[in-house]
Order: sequence, then C-alpha cells, then structure tokens
Amino acid sequence: MITLEERNNNIKNNNRKSPTFKGAETAVLSGAAKAADIFIKSQENLSSTRFIQDTATNWLPKAVFARSKADFAEMSFLEFLESGIFYFASPLLGEKLFRNHVFNKFQPESLRSKINEQIPKTVQEITKNTALSDEVKKRAISTKAGIVLACTAIPVAEYTLSFAKNLFTLKTFNKSNFNNIANLDKTKSEKEDKAQQERVENNSKKQLKKAAILSAAGVAAGSALAIYGHKSDTLQKISKTILEPGKAAANLAEQAGVHSDKLKNTLGRFSLDFANNNGKLALSKGQLALTAILGLFGYSKAAEDRGKLDVAEVWTRVPLVVFYTIFGGELFEKGFTKILEKKNKFPDILQKTKDGKLNIPTREQLPALAEKLSKTKNTKSCDELARLTKEKAFVSAVPYAFSLLFMGFTLSAITRLWTQYRYNHQQKDNAKNTMNFISFAKQQTPEIYKTFEE
Repeated sequence: MITLEERNNNIKNNNRKSPTFKGAETAVLSGAAKAADIFIKSQENLSSTRFIQDTATNWLPKAVFARSKADFAEMSFLEFLESGIFYFASPLLGEKLFRNHVFNKFQPESLRSKINEQIPKTVQEITKNTALSDEVKKRAISTKAGIVLACTAIPVAEYTLSFAKNLFTLKTFNKSNFNNIANLDKTKSEKEDKAQQERVENNSKKQLKKAAILSAAGVAAGSALAIYGHKSDTLQKISKTILEPGKAAANLAEQAGVHSDKLKNTLGRFSLDFANNNGKLALSKGQLALTAILGLFGYSKAAEDRGKLDVAEVWTRVPLVVFYTIFGGELFEKGFTKILEKKNKFPDILQKTKDGKLNIPTREQLPALAEKLSKTKNTKSCDELARLTKEKAFVSAVPYAFSLLFMGFTLSAITRLWTQYRYNHQQKDNAKNTMNFISFAKQQTPEIYKTFEE
C-alpha cells in the first residue's frame, strides 16, 4: 500500500509513455520479477485497476466469512458502492462535472482559463502568485470553495449508503432483523417484525430524501459562492474557511489565548480542499477523513433500526477500519520502511534525500536507476532491473499483506465471532430470566400455577 499523496504523484509518471521500460518489461522481466512488476503497477494505479484491487481486498475477507445470502449480498452492495465513492466520486463530480462543465461558465470568458488553471492549487499558492490579479485570485479561491460545497454529495452519500443497504436487504430478502440477516440462530430464523420492517423502510427513505436535499443545497450554495464570492471580503473569508477549516480553527484558538505551535501545525494540516493530481482534482486526505468518519456514524445510525447486535458489530469493527483508512496505513508503511532503512535493506530502493526523508522511486523510474547502477557496478542492466523490481514489490507487499490479513480476514473473523458470542450470551440471559420469572411466579401464586400444571 502507498499513501494518498504518493498515489496522486505516481499517476503523473504512470500516464507517461516509457519505451525503455516497456522494452525491458517484455524482453527482460520474467518469472518472479514479472509478477512483482504487475503487483507494483496495480499499487501505483489510481484508475479502475486500483478500484478493483482495493474493493477485492475489502470484499474478499467478508465474502469468505459471509453468514447468509442476505449478509453476502448487502456486504457486496456496500463495498462496491463505497469504493466507487472513494475512487470515482471526486474526479467525476469535482473535476469533470463542476470544474470543467459548470463552474467555469460562472466566470468572465476572458478570465476563465486563468481561473481554471488555479483551481488545483492551494490557497497559499494562489494568494502568493504575484503574476495574478486580485480578481483572478479571489475568483479562483471562491470557485474552489464552491466546488467543495457542490461536492457535499460525496460525504453525504457515504453517510446514507448504510440506509440504502438496509432498504436493499429489506426489498430483496424481506429481512430487517439483523439476527436473521447474520444467521445467528443456526436452527431457526426469528419471526420478522412488521413494525420493524416499516421503521427500516421509512427511515431509509427519509435519510435518502435528506441526502438528496443536502446535495442539492450544496450545489446551490457552491454556485452562489463561485458567482459572488469575489465581491465580498466576508465571502472570501468563508471560502478560505471551507477550504482550510483547520487553519481557521487554529486562528480562533490563538485569538482565544491558546498559543501553541504544535496545536497550530496539527490543526493546520486539516484541509477540505482537493488534492492536486497533476493539475486535476483528486480526493484529499482531509476529504477522506471527513467521508470515512461520516460513514462510521451512518453505519451506526442505520444499524439502530435493525437491532442492538448490529450496532455492537459496527462499533467493534468500523472505528478500527476508519482509523486505519485515515492514519494506520500510512503509519504502518512509514514504520516498516524505517525498519528496513535502519537495517540497511534495499538501499537502492529506500533512498535518503538531503533533508533526511526516504524516497522510493516509482515503477517508471526503475529502468533509469537500473541503467545507472549497472554502469557503476559493471553488471547487466536487466539483472539490476529485475532485482530493483522485486525489492520494490517487497517494500509494498508487506504493508499490503498486513492490510489484507489483519484489517481484512482477521478483523472480519473476530467481528463475526464476537457478534455470535454476544447473541449466544443474550439467548442464555433470556432463558435464565424466563426461568427466574417462572420460579418467582410459582412462589408467589402456587395455587394458580398448580391449576395451570393440572
């Protein structure tokens, strides 16, 4: 696995044609090296290949541990749509629709190209660009914020996805009771409660309608900001707050008397602006965090309609997944590469920059590096390329395997075992309470009880 920022940078190199590597790939790499190269290519691809790979990583473990047809179907429904939101919503809505086909029409024709060119850049890059007029700067910043607001549909869709899943399961399998969906009683199914089914259906439809209204409101507010945002200092301030809420919060804390550089730097990192993917808008880490956290609460709220055990299962698994999605993957990858660097493993792959940071060459940079090393070491460039490819694949494969084995299979298995344990424990408690009630009734009204026995 690689970080969001690394993926956005790698796509630039992957989009370029590389005759040298293409030749080496077909004529030189074979066996393990060729398999390693295929793996690296999938890791450094943000398009449909990456979507398929990550969806399979999340979907496969849950499919293995699926407890019923309904459980399998709703999990598949959720995983594929969720991956679609993360991988395609930002480029489709933010880049192709709003930036290139809607919001550019709100700008004067003479300034459109200049404003559009600034959209992927940060607020700081725009404001510090002395070659731009104040009008272009203001229009660019308010348009950027407008696009973010117009893409409210992305986090909102993630929140409501669980309600859509509930509705899908109800309509497809006529089930709303989580105990039946998860097949927790292997001998018989519990009777479905019509009142619960109505509650699930009504609440799901209500949440989907709210999502549509919020999304439409986001587009309307974003459009207004893009059209009028350059005319008002207040609207400019609002635009910057939308794009960089962390910095706005840090400034408020400082005004309140909280002077801490560490807090300021920490808050300042949280941004809802898009990431710059070679001049195109892509999902940023801040947007990822907001979407994932809202997804957690959507999971939990939708689970409340289907029973306590569903809520318990959500809070057993999803917070760990959200944390790993936002922080854990990157933390694990950095920790692993630091261990390798300290042990002086793969020095040609784990290159140290002048500022002491580790730089890992992309797949497209490996042929040139292999050629350089072959001249220095007096070896064959094809052998160096094969070695570098396998080493780079190993550096990527260990974090990826951890994600698949722990966050996928292990977490899915533990979650399901815990849910089954809770259900069994709940059934024992219910049986015990029933026996206690019968014993109490027998003691309090022995004559009546005896009559019933007879």
